[in-house]
Amino acid sequence: MLTYRNGLDRMPTYDGTEKNYRIKVNANESTMGLPPAVEERLMNRLALQPLNRYPGEEHRSLVEQLAKDFSVDAAQILLGNGSSEIIEKVFHAFGGAGKKVVFPRPSFSMYKIYANAAESEGVPFDLDENFDLDVDAFVAAVNRTGANLAVICNPNNPTGNALTPAQVEHIAASIDCAFLLDEAYVEFYGESCAELVAKHPNLLVARTFSKAFGLAGARVGYMLAQADVASMVKKTFMPYYMNVLSLAAADIVWQMRSEFLPRLQMITAERERMRKELSKIRGLKVFPSQTNFLLIRHPRAEELEYFLDAQGIGVRYFSPTNAELFNCLRISIGTPTENDEVLAAIKNFSEVWQ
Repeated sequence: MLTYRNGLDRMPTYDGTEKNYRIKVNANESTMGLPPAVEERLMNRLALQPLNRYPGEEHRSLVEQLAKDFSVDAAQILLGNGSSEIIEKVFHAFGGAGKKVVFPRPSFSMYKIYANAAESEGVPFDLDENFDLDVDAFVAAVNRTGANLAVICNPNNPTGNALTPAQVEHIAASIDCAFLLDEAYVEFYGESCAELVAKHPNLLVARTFSKAFGLAGARVGYMLAQADVASMVKKTFMPYYMNVLSLAAADIVWQMRSEFLPRLQMITAERERMRKELSKIRGLKVFPSQTNFLLIRHPRAEELEYFLDAQGIGVRYFSPTNAELFNCLRISIGTPTENDEVLAAIKNFSEVWQ
């Protein structure tokens, strides 16, 4: 009889398959391909990229670029297969039997899973009814529980709201443990806390190419931390853990990131347009957002999700067993045309429902 590690049977299984929606706005990806100039340069680069060697120069090149542009030493940068892998490794680096990790609830659902995988105790801290974080109470909870790691997604997924840099710094200065700041959506907010790493040795900042830069399929993320911290977290990674194609893609995208600015401006403008239009629908509540998505609450959210699915529109529905997100749907911001279709479908459903 085979014997597995304790708790493995209670962990969810993710098979990586999804329905092929006509309009897919359920995963906070970019709904657009790369800007034409970026795509052309990337295709030229990939055509010359050897695949017979393990990554070396490609890894070093991206690290050095990031370090230069963030004005830090290369030893302070750590790459990963998406920021998700980096976050998982941070949980392992600071976790283990008897260790506690504190994170807001609701937030990125994987935090609890990463804590379990690291054999740590996940300690959720509830947000208020508007999904705002009581910073002082959070600090008190972290210190009271003797946590080894505190984690905050800023701006928060799936609620969309954000802490100010001053609030983040207050947390970093007020807790004794490691503090991981997940900035997956920071490009849509514009208030990064990466520069605070120099002042606070316990602060680690994780970021990604998956959202604002349209490389979700390439799986590239990075972390900034003080050099000794980055060195310890790096011990949790295996050799040659990145692939050369993803590294090449991220390298080109980072060099040409200014090409994405018009797109970011369009997404934030569309987000506000969507928010205003959705707010006009009777019975529907829209939460403020600093991201590339909106969280809405509708008394018939499950039926609305089924209705949209039948129209070929994929949104994220949160299970009725998730009390904090009861009757909530998350909708990623797409192109203006996609957004118009989503709005029209929701309005159509609401008119029928009323």
